[in-house]
Amino acid sequence: MRHVLLTVAILALATPVHAQDATRKLTNVAGDVYLFQNNFHNSLVVATSAGTVRVDPINAEASQWLADNLGTIDAPPVSHLIYSHSHLDHASGGAVHEGATVITHENAPDQIDGVAPEVRVGANHTLEVGGKTFELTALGPGHGEDMLAVIVRPENVAFIVDVAAPRRLPFRDLGGANMDDWIGQIETAQGLDFEIFAPGHGAVGTPADLDDAGTYMGDLRAGVLEGLQAGKSVDAIKADLTLDAYADWQQYADWRALNIEGMARYLQDTGQVN
Repeated sequence: MRHVLLTVAILALATPVHAQDATRKLTNVAGDVYLFQNNFHNSLVVATSAGTVRVDPINAEASQWLADNLGTIDAPPVSHLIYSHSHLDHASGGAVHEGATVITHENAPDQIDGVAPEVRVGANHTLEVGGKTFELTALGPGHGEDMLAVIVRPENVAFIVDVAAPRRLPFRDLGGANMDDWIGQIETAQGLDFEIFAPGHGAVGTPADLDDAGTYMGDLRAGVLEGLQAGKSVDAIKADLTLDAYADWQQYADWRALNIEGMARYLQDTGQVN
């Protein structure tokens, strides 16, 4: 599918609490599907004839901005709010969309930043809203225990958050996650049928970017394990395991060493070194 990223609304707003500007914009991905960027976090926005479906509120300020600016894309108010998972950097501020049907995975908490889910889904769930089909697939444990991938049809856009992002390293030291389960989440996502990969962070990509993310995780795991089994210190592994194939990825300079630290900690803590 040929798709063109068209920025339809850009606005920088002052954020008094942090005394800095927030970068916010809505970008068309395909058809009626948009990516809403709030600084370094993305939310999926889908305009339908029966209401706007949104995945992830991000925070209250971002949600209010979106509510105030849906008219720029001729979208109605948010009627359905889906949570990709319950980590609060993506899942705060949902109360702004009062009256929307709130949908989460069945493992989500009873409340997420004061919002109680109304619909809890298991392994697979299909939602029809205003001529659009939303396929929700549980990715299993790993980075979070309540991760949902959301595919929008007919646009064939997959919104996959935190588990992977196109040409971007995972966040810092991997957050203490079970890395083998996390790799399993990527493999589950690889089995989905879609054409456009819209991530929770970074730029839009393709299914090939998801494959590359899985390859990176495998290379990171194998390289760290080899170093540890050879008796190297974590500092020595950070010096030797340069992962040059990914040097042009986002956050490589800042997070490569931290990724190694997180993977080493996981392998050591789970007794996989010896």
